Formats: sequence, C-alpha cells, structure tokens
Amino acid sequence: MNIIIVGCGKVGSALAEQLASEGHDITVIDTNPDAVERVTEVADVMGTVGNGVVYYVQKEAGIEYADMFIAMTGSDELNLLCCLIAKKSSSCRTIARVRNPDYLTERGFIKEKLGISMIINPEMEAANEITRLFTIPSAISVDTFARGRIELLETRLPIGSPIAGSPIKSAMGRLSGKILICAIERGRDVIIPTGDTVLLEGDKISFVATHRDSGAFFKKAGIAKNHIKTIIIVGGGKITFYLAKKLSEYGFRVKIIEKNREHCEFLNSILPSDVVIINGDGSDQRLLLEEGIADADGFASITDIDEENIMLSLYVGSNFKAKTVTKINKLNFEGIIDRLSLGSVIYPKYITSEMIISYVRALENSTGSGVQTLYNIVGGKVQALEFAVRTESRAVGVPLCDLDLKKNILLCCISRHGKIIIPSGQDMIQVGDSVVVVTTERGLNDLKDIVR
Repeated sequence: MNIIIVGCGKVGSALAEQLASEGHDITVIDTNPDAVERVTEVADVMGTVGNGVVYYVQKEAGIEYADMFIAMTGSDELNLLCCLIAKKSSSCRTIARVRNPDYLTERGFIKEKLGISMIINPEMEAANEITRLFTIPSAISVDTFARGRIELLETRLPIGSPIAGSPIKSAMGRLSGKILICAIERGRDVIIPTGDTVLLEGDKISFVATHRDSGAFFKKAGIAKNHIKTIIIVGGGKITFYLAKKLSEYGFRVKIIEKNREHCEFLNSILPSDVVIINGDGSDQRLLLEEGIADADGFASITDIDEENIMLSLYVGSNFKAKTVTKINKLNFEGIIDRLSLGSVIYPKYITSEMIISYVRALENSTGSGVQTLYNIVGGKVQALEFAVRTESRAVGVPLCDLDLKKNILLCCISRHGKIIIPSGQDMIQVGDSVVVVTTERGLNDLKDIVR
C-alpha cells in the first residue's frame, strides 16, 4: 500500500517504521525538518517537510496515488482537517487521531460527515485495556481475538502453585474448561511448549481461553485473586477521565488523586457522582494511606511522568495487596521496565500503532488467508497472529496432527461461526475460520506459511 503519515512524533515514527518493515511504501509529512530526517534515517520511508493540511504539500507527498492517509499530529482539529483535504483530493482511506473528550459523542457523526475511515483515541483505548485488566485481576496482560470471543492472557505461576512441576498435558487434564498454554518465559528463555513441557514456579505463561474458562485456570494454578471492588487512580488526565467513567459503569468504587485543582474541578463536573476526586499529591505516602491504599483492590499510576508512575507502582506493589497498573509513555527503556515488578504495564503509544496496523492488515488481507490481528507478547519475543481463512490452501482441510508445521509454531485456537475451538490433533481448519497461531518465528504473512 501507498501510505502517507502526517506527524513524526513518537507514535507517527513508530507507525512509519513498522509499516515500512511490512513492505508498504510510506511517506511522512511534518513541519519539523529534523523530525522528518530522523524518521527517514532509521526507516525506509520518504519524507516531505511542510504543513500536512496544505493541499500542495499533500500533493508533493503523492496524495493522488495514496491508498491510506493517517493524521497523527498533536492537534485533533488539524488531524480532522488533514483527513478532509486528503479525502477531497483522492479516494484513499483516512485515519485521524482524536483525543479530546468533547468529541467522544461526536465520533459517529464526524466519521460519516467527513468520510473518515477510522477515528482512534489513544487515551480511550488505554482506558479500555486497563478496565480489562481490572476485570481479570489475575492476569498481567489481556489481548483479544475473534472479535473478543477468545482471550490471550499472561500470568506468572506463584511459588507453591499446584500445577508447578507437572507436564502441561497433566496439568490441563485437571481442568474442566478448554485452555491452551501457548508460550512460557523462563528467565531469558522463551519456550513454545508441547504437552510434555514441565511447568515451573516463577514461569511467566501465556495461554488462550474463553473469558469463562480463564477463571478456572487461575483457580487451579493457585493464582486466583479476589475480585476488585475499590480502585485508586493517581493522575487526572484524559486516560483517567475515560477510565473512571468506564469503571463506574462497571460498578467499581473509584477514587482519583490529582494535584492540579483545575483538573479536579473539571473531572468533578463531568464524571459520575460516585467517583471520589481528591486534590492532592499522589506521590505523598501519607496521603495514599489516608485515602485507603491499604484496603484498595486496584491501583493505577497514570500521571504524565513515567518515573513517578514507576515509583508509585513499586511502592504500592511491594507494600499492599492492590493489583497495580502502570502507564509508560517513553518507549526507550522497555527492556529495563519489563524486569521491574510494576504489575501490568500500559503503553498508550503501542496501543495506537497496533490498532492502526491491524486495520491496515485487515484491508490488505481482504482476500486470501492473511494476518488480521497481530500482538507482540512475552516482551516482544513471541508473536500471536490471527489469520482469516478465505481460500483453500495446504493448511486447510487436513487434520492438524498431519500438518507438517514449521518449528516453534503452535496453533492455539479456531473460531468457527462464533464457536471457539481449542483444537486437538483431529480438528481441521476450514474456509471461513479465524485461526490464532503463536510463534517465535517472523515473516508469517499467510496461513499457508505455517506449513513447511
């Protein structure tokens, strides 16, 4: 695809690099020549210096031949106007980043009237992910496939886990629901397991299950936590607005600590009355104790300062029972952050780029059996891919036990007409299925690529 991206900030740059690595022709536009140069130096992309809302700048970038136009500047209004100009100049699809809560109820109207293909709100998507984590307190991370019908969850086996020391086929045989362990991180090693792989205390495991069955696994593994009822949030930005609103709708008791009085007043005016808002410094340990951190079930540190979020989560996680969620903006030190005990870590910028990349893949693979959804799991060492099976191939219509799969590939799940199948050796992939595969290999672009 020919894709134009306006805005060379962290998200725009990461998006350009990822899409270019997947073989797309990318052109970036930014008013800052240094930002354009930075992206063109690290990725195989073209660059145009100028205002992305100006028609002749878009024309110089090749808008007439573009298949997609993505506006990722820091201004909602500029993004919308960029997309409007692009839509009037070509037949390309358009994507706009829109973050202001004022536009929340206008998304459908804006998409229809401006002809925008996709509106993405990083803060709202981050809030949705944090909500999923609080509804499944035993999970470190939660990703979804098959339109939310199947979950890919990550957790860690505690000391004394009843299934530690058992081969997977034995441990899974004790469960009533259908669950499949698809990846194990053990120290620096990553294992795509077989039924004979022995589980050990401290293993970080990724598994697929339906929402109903995942609870049975957590209980059997000895890592089931109490349901979360009360949550303390430090930081009163846009994510907090969307998060508190969502959590309140789900029946959680929410308390927000924010040091900026104006932010407190704004949140108080638009959030439900059952959300308690405290004007104070969330990094003050005495204030946290006074506001009930010792009795809280959940804690989210989502200020604009990464270092503060990290220190708060380390303090709460090491001293209290609350499940912790930590927001990180910078992507530079991900390897170090993964080694800290921060509970669940949220990267809003990753969420944004992954959603857009998934949309691009879905368009590109509207025929064949291409990748619809892709998640990087286990610290980016493993990929979980969802293939939509639209045509016959050498992987279709053959019992899985007879498929000569490539090394380090595990077929985890088949979604067929709304039914979730955790496959056995006798199951077969059919045209119309959605298939989830987990692998340490790279370069799988079509379902047929899983076979030798």
